Amino acid sequence: MVPLLPITRALIVANVGIYLLQWLSHGDNVGWFALWPWDTPLFRYWQVVTYAFLHDPNNIAHIFFNMFALYMFGSEIERVLGARRYLLYYFVCVIGAAVMQLLVTRFLSGAVGPTVGASGGVFGLLLAFGMFFPQRRIMLLLPPIPMRAWVFVTLYGLIELAMGVFGTQQGVAHFAHLGGMLAGFLLLSLWRNQGSNPSSQNGANGW
Repeated sequence: MVPLLPITRALIVANVGIYLLQWLSHGDNVGWFALWPWDTPLFRYWQVVTYAFLHDPNNIAHIFFNMFALYMFGSEIERVLGARRYLLYYFVCVIGAAVMQLLVTRFLSGAVGPTVGASGGVFGLLLAFGMFFPQRRIMLLLPPIPMRAWVFVTLYGLIELAMGVFGTQQGVAHFAHLGGMLAGFLLLSLWRNQGSNPSSQNGANGW
């Protein structure tokens, strides 16, 4: 694991700081900054970004696992892409996840509740990690078994798709997670097609 790099550190600090503010305010800021369906009066355009810095103040596991994944994978991707592209990549994944969630809630689920969490960006980082380091072994928490990165990312994506389609684990934005992965894949593919392959420039062994 590479040391915690500046942009990844800043993202973690921002998420944790805003979580503490949410906790102190008892979640009163959700109405303005969470992602609401676009056909509700609570929707604002800035929410496609701000939702990714909010987490459920009554569920510490929500922010813990998102920040743990950001800690585990973020600096690796930041090292490969460089600070500027890494920040762009992260927010493209966040916005891609938001767009997917808006589409799903509008045309499929009809849900009216808000969406919060950094998972869209985190899933984009997982996708990038699987593409840059496909043979790297990842030790899962549950179950505690090693797995190659490309296998882990593929299985995780398929599981998210199945959960989204069959409506399991209610309250989790599975299609937003997939939207983050899709946005990340499209951006990395665009950079590759433009002849700019950051993985080859920075020692990654995939893509």
